[in-house]
Amino acid sequence: MEMSRLGLVVHGGRPEAADAAGAVRAWCAEHAVRCTDIDVWQDGDRRSPEEEVAAAGNPDLIVTLGGDGTFLRGARLAVEGDVPVLGVDLGRVGFLTEVPVCDVRAALDSVREDRLRIDTRMLLALRASRRLEVPAELEAWVGRGRGPLPPPPRVRPDCRVDEEWGIPLDVTALNDVVLEKLTRDRQVSVGVYVSGRLLASYSADALLVATPTGSTAYSFAAGGPVVSPRAEVLVFTPVAPHMAFDRSVVAAPDEPVGMRILERSGPAAVSIDGQVRGVLEPGDWIGVYRAPRRLRAVRLGPMDFYGRLRERMNLTDAPAAVADGTPAPLWSLTTPAPDDLAHLAMLAAPDAQSPLM
Repeated sequence: MEMSRLGLVVHGGRPEAADAAGAVRAWCAEHAVRCTDIDVWQDGDRRSPEEEVAAAGNPDLIVTLGGDGTFLRGARLAVEGDVPVLGVDLGRVGFLTEVPVCDVRAALDSVREDRLRIDTRMLLALRASRRLEVPAELEAWVGRGRGPLPPPPRVRPDCRVDEEWGIPLDVTALNDVVLEKLTRDRQVSVGVYVSGRLLASYSADALLVATPTGSTAYSFAAGGPVVSPRAEVLVFTPVAPHMAFDRSVVAAPDEPVGMRILERSGPAAVSIDGQVRGVLEPGDWIGVYRAPRRLRAVRLGPMDFYGRLRERMNLTDAPAAVADGTPAPLWSLTTPAPDDLAHLAMLAAPDAQSPLM
């Protein structure tokens, strides 16, 4: 791919990330690629992704050095600039990052020589009954030592504002949108709608809508299902609800999920990919739906999502099921799939044209 400008997002709290950043800068110098460090902090304030991408000179590739949190930060910039993002893994879970830190130079060589694939991921967009903002008296509490909050989400200029359909906000979520209580002693009461119809009214610690990518994040911790990142669904999961029905609901991609704060509820915080972006009061609502844009993530080969799931979640086998030893792969990983399986997304045949996981 054409690459003359690279944007670098580094986890500042990890010494190994600083070492990896040095390797990336050295590679860029060797190949006449302009490398710009991207930091959302500027003069004690927080800049928007649009401002950060512009300040970095509109890079052709975003590289993140850290864990999944750092990747999420870089993904917001990549979506804003409509450029690919490459995640280098320095974290503990690493569902989103692509390559280990020891292979960072080889990974950049592969990108430069066009030995890569682009994996597109579904994103979530948001409409609300009013603009999101955090009241001044809550900013210090919400920040909790993390520094200044992001600026309030802007209104998307390319979308219609409507009294009944709400305000389209210029935000996207790769993992999830969460509505959660602000105080320990008072849950949020929320009417949840799927495709415009009331599903149920919940009293809970939180309610979240996740993408397939985000199904292994907060949604998983709350008891939600694991969903292939290649799927196209919205996953609604209540967190500690005071009701018998505590299951997740998996909706089609064209079935938006709405959440309205009920009259006797306490206030609720709206978090997007873990960042608090606003506080809602009774009567306010948000609508979460599939975004028209998608994230473009660099893949250097087929991603073994289920193998990574087994490894990261330390899945173990039932003792009675492993009496014969470790099972071999069910299907070949080295020879092409037969004709009746060739249209499926198999890990075999590395030169196959099936979409990546």
